[in-house]
Amino acid sequence: MRRPAAAFRGASALAAVAALTLPLSGCARLETTAPSAVRTTDVQARFGTVDCREAKCIALTFDAGPGENSARLLDILKDEQVPATFFLLGERHIDTYPELVRRMADEGHEVASHTWTHRILTELEPDEIREELQRTNEEIERLTGRRPTLMRPPQGRTNDTVQAISRELGLSEVLWSVTAKDYRTTDSDLITRRVLAQASRDGIILLHDIYDGTVPAVPGIIDALKKRGYVFVTVPQLLAPGRAEPGKVYR
Repeated sequence: MRRPAAAFRGASALAAVAALTLPLSGCARLETTAPSAVRTTDVQARFGTVDCREAKCIALTFDAGPGENSARLLDILKDEQVPATFFLLGERHIDTYPELVRRMADEGHEVASHTWTHRILTELEPDEIREELQRTNEEIERLTGRRPTLMRPPQGRTNDTVQAISRELGLSEVLWSVTAKDYRTTDSDLITRRVLAQASRDGIILLHDIYDGTVPAVPGIIDALKKRGYVFVTVPQLLAPGRAEPGKVYR
């Protein structure tokens, strides 16, 4: 099912814009763990074909989809042989584009949660937080056969209560180290420049495939970072051979 562009950029997309313009965590003392700190020192342990203790790894992540641009994005990632991590919204996204959720999983991408309605979790009661996360988990599992182990809180806001409920549900929180602020511009060249200016080893890049300027920027981002020697991985691959621990926050 395809929705008109104007309708798609309605309440759900506007909520994402408003939320993401605020500070990352709302708490200067938020404790996060870097990907490199998770990896085991056991030189015999490996994860698939990429070892990020040796390779110059970076992770592409996309929030707030799937949407009308996601099919094109998946085509690009398939052509470039680049895996990504998708933090998906439930209402008006997962429930509107279930075939794209299945395709993401089938093509080897990591499918994770961005909550059901994009409400700010730190402003909710515990039962509301649980509902936002559980409902998304259940729907992703129904579509892909695999329950998410990662989630990204809307606006990056978390606290002890969110972390405790995430631990209860077997979820680790993943923030980011690179943002193009693609919710503020449709200029694909600017989005590309912003990503390239911030990219570094073990980086986690935040993008949104719901915005018109983002997907056209992806081929240039991939090409430039490959030329710099980066290897693209999913977030679990970035942490491997270690694993994300439920209730912890990674950036």
